[in-house]
Amino acid sequence: MLNKLSRFIERHLQPGGASPALSTHQKQLAVAALLIEVAMADHQFSDQELESLSHSLKHKYSLTTNEISDLITLAKSESNHATSLHQFTQIVNQQCDNTEKFNLIKAMWEIAFADGDLDKYEDYLIRKVADLIYLPHSEFIRAKSQVKAGLNNF
Repeated sequence: MLNKLSRFIERHLQPGGASPALSTHQKQLAVAALLIEVAMADHQFSDQELESLSHSLKHKYSLTTNEISDLITLAKSESNHATSLHQFTQIVNQQCDNTEKFNLIKAMWEIAFADGDLDKYEDYLIRKVADLIYLPHSEFIRAKSQVKAGLNNF
């Protein structure tokens, strides 16, 4: 899946460009790919996860409806072929500050909890991404706690 997502990013972006808009868009697509990985981690892409994913991509990362649809379609069809998160976490490390990294992990937790069931693979993936983007463990825990507290308020 990540290879196809990489090709998707390359089709929509030309890496190495100096345009700030290009970097922002590239960052948004890398974040979207990581969010999709969480939604697909338990091999059950529920309606609640789809809704949470679409909401995050649309409102937090300003992706178009077509980009959201393309990314989700690619993720669904190729979820068993994922080999590495490196290319996406590398973009996050290069272009995101600590607040953006925290918000990414928080969005990942929102998707993981969206169906009411935190799967061990979702937990593992979020923990792995947090490590790869050098988010302190205390911030990883804080993001999870904030999402869980928000769920208890409904």
